[in-house]
Amino acid sequence: MTLAARAHAHLSESALHGNLTHLSRRAGVPLLLPVKANAYGHGLREVVTLAARHPDVWGLAVATPREAAQVAAQVAALDTGRPVLLLTPPTPTEVPLLADLGVRLPVASLAEADALPAHARAHLKVDTGMNRLGARPEEAVRVGTRLAERGQLEGAYTHFATADEPDLSFAHEQLRLFQTVLNALPATPQPLLAHAANGGGILSFGALPGMRLARPGLASYGFAPTHLRDVLPLRPVMTLTAQVTHLHTAHAGETVSYNGLWRAQQDTRIATVGIGYADGYPRNATGRAQVLIAGQRRPVLGRICMDQLMVDVTGLPVQVGDPVTIWNDHDLTVTDVAAWGDTIEYEVLTGLGDRIERRVAP
Repeated sequence: MTLAARAHAHLSESALHGNLTHLSRRAGVPLLLPVKANAYGHGLREVVTLAARHPDVWGLAVATPREAAQVAAQVAALDTGRPVLLLTPPTPTEVPLLADLGVRLPVASLAEADALPAHARAHLKVDTGMNRLGARPEEAVRVGTRLAERGQLEGAYTHFATADEPDLSFAHEQLRLFQTVLNALPATPQPLLAHAANGGGILSFGALPGMRLARPGLASYGFAPTHLRDVLPLRPVMTLTAQVTHLHTAHAGETVSYNGLWRAQQDTRIATVGIGYADGYPRNATGRAQVLIAGQRRPVLGRICMDQLMVDVTGLPVQVGDPVTIWNDHDLTVTDVAAWGDTIEYEVLTGLGDRIERRVAP
């Protein structure tokens, strides 16, 4: 007997493929697709399966060594030949294993360069102002030269801190610094795979001189900053649904959920829905959240619970087992939910737990 999940993330293959195509065309280069954090909450296995066959995807980028090993194994099983790049530094003991798996490794110091196995391929990480990871430009040239001399330098990258903002002056300065490093590096047998543009960078700049890859993160999954939403016809990839698990009536004067934050002014028909903050729905959305049920937007009543939330369905033809749309791609979006929870789309999506079953649809 199969025990069904109470909430489902429905992933649109056509939306993902369309987003990747649009982003690659605007960037003018293939994509190094970030699939970190469970593919931004969309499901690592599902997204890698779809993206690793996309003609505009050069490779896949991850944040942790464990993600790198998992994606490398999946790509090998799919036999698509897509490289995997680890974006953050591994520990010294992890380097040989990752190199054996063919994972491209980030390098930002001479010590890291000298510790690489001979067969490892590296991407030079350059800090141009993010002040998070990487070598500053002068040191980056020395590190990159060492890697090139060893025949290990495949790529170089930096990360824009403000490319999703209307004021692009700092992003222009970051790009200038990065291009200065690229110009100072020795020639490599194959063209150096330079990459800088995240989703905001692609939408703001389009094609960037000297770049051979682009790394659109959340934009790949259908989201753009408000002032850039008309640049490309991106579509959110995920629709999230749950189901009604219980129906009852709260009588006038009764309260709903913890702390008695909501009190019925009249008899109210209530549907309990099988999703809560343990699944990633923001508890801070209490008092503002809405869902779509029986074709209508209806308010979530009272405190959002760990596993459940309650919805006013008075007057609606609702039954136990009916679907409830938590968000979709048009009339109740992740952006709405993030605003109700005083957060951003990234946090809502990446917070989706493993109790939510991911399903791929055309």
